[in-house]
Order: sequence, then C-alpha cells, then structure tokens
Amino acid sequence: MTVVGKNIPRPEGPRKLTGAARYVDDLPLEDFLWGATVRSTESHGRILSIEFDPDEDWSDVTVVMAGDIPGPNIVALLVQDQPVLAQDRVLHKHQAVVLLAHRDRERAWQLRDKVRIQYAPEEPVFTLEESLSCKSLLYGDDNIFKSFAIDKGDADAAFAAADEVLERTYETGLQEQAYIENNGMVAFHDAAAGRLRIVGSMQCPYYVLKGLCPIVDMKPEQVEIEQAATGGAFGGKEDYPTIIAAH
Repeated sequence: MTVVGKNIPRPEGPRKLTGAARYVDDLPLEDFLWGATVRSTESHGRILSIEFDPDEDWSDVTVVMAGDIPGPNIVALLVQDQPVLAQDRVLHKHQAVVLLAHRDRERAWQLRDKVRIQYAPEEPVFTLEESLSCKSLLYGDDNIFKSFAIDKGDADAAFAAADEVLERTYETGLQEQAYIENNGMVAFHDAAAGRLRIVGSMQCPYYVLKGLCPIVDMKPEQVEIEQAATGGAFGGKEDYPTIIAAH
C-alpha cells in the first residue's frame, strides 16, 4: 500500500476550493417546478385548519398535504416515528405541514406566507427534565425514545466502598453541522416509464432509497438515487435527505 504514511489529496478538493464544484443549486434546470415548504409556527399543538388565501390564484400551484402522499406518511429509519408531513399534530417548530410548487421560484416562496394554519397549542417540551416529567407527552407513554442498559460489576457496592464520590452534571447547547452548500434535492419523474430519479446533497444514498420507496409507493428498481457534489455532511445528511427527497 503506497498511500500509507502519505497525505493523499482529496480528488474533489480543487473543485470545491475554486468554486467549480456544482452543487444542487448550480445544476442547469429548465421547465421545472420549484418547491417551497410551509412549516409549523408552533412547537407543539393540534392542527385545527389549513386555509389558503382566497385573494391568491392557486390554479397553477401544486399543493401537497399529508393526505396526498401515495404511501405511508412515515420516514422509516430507526423507528417509524417521523411523518413526512404533519397531519393532525405538530411536535416541533418548523415541522413541515404543506408543500407548494410553482414554475416561478420567487412565487413559490411568496405563497408560503399565504397559507394560514390554525393550531390549538399544547404545552411544549424544551428540556430533558420537562420531557421526563411527562407533563406533556410527545412520544409513547414516557417520552423515552430508547433505553440501553450496560451492567458490569456492582456499581452500588463500589460507590459504598469509595473514600469519596464526586458527582457532576454536564450540559451542552444545541449544535448543528455547517455545510458548504444547502441540503437540496432535485426529482426527475418519468410517469410514462414509471421511473423516478433523485439527485441531491446526501451522504447515504441507500438510506434515501430505502426510505423513499415506500413513501412514493414505488419499487427500488424504479428509483435511482444520485449523490450530487456534497459540501460536507458530518452525520447531518443521513436521515433528513430522505425527507427532502420525499418532499
């Protein structure tokens, strides 16, 4: 192995450094629908109604809600707990509720503010302590997503025999990965051939394939997933690309 002990140049490095890399937003697209997402303004609550501004012309706008999804309204990854679009209830702020598409990109973005969603707000949960108190249930009967027990030796006996026991609590703030480019997706649908091609920013194409096929009610051999130039991921482009691809 001649590469051991040597610094090997990244093959995509020069393109990213010089700006020549073509991310999703750089792809030449013609005669396309541009998508925009209407997201929740509440952290937790029931959806009472979704209204579209009657003063706007919606005749040339594609509108998609949870009931329009061909397959199950679920993004399957670890467990089936994350909807593609919120239907009856939102569990976090900025959760996707309605999708809009229009041939004019700016018009699609402007129409987001013309969709009015009425909520019955419920008590939000912002901390681990609030979640464990179960005053407001967001998941199951106890708000616990997963439990793992690793038992080795007798911890209670070790503490009892120790000359001194020091306990501390450590907390970290919210963190988010920083990418060079937006996490975008482009879909090419050939209805006559019954095929779907997705090109996008992702780090696990097979995650997207596995999660997307049930949502769009298509077989894996009908769907092609292509990873575009990706300006970083760091774990942040594992499950979420499936949601954007589905949208």
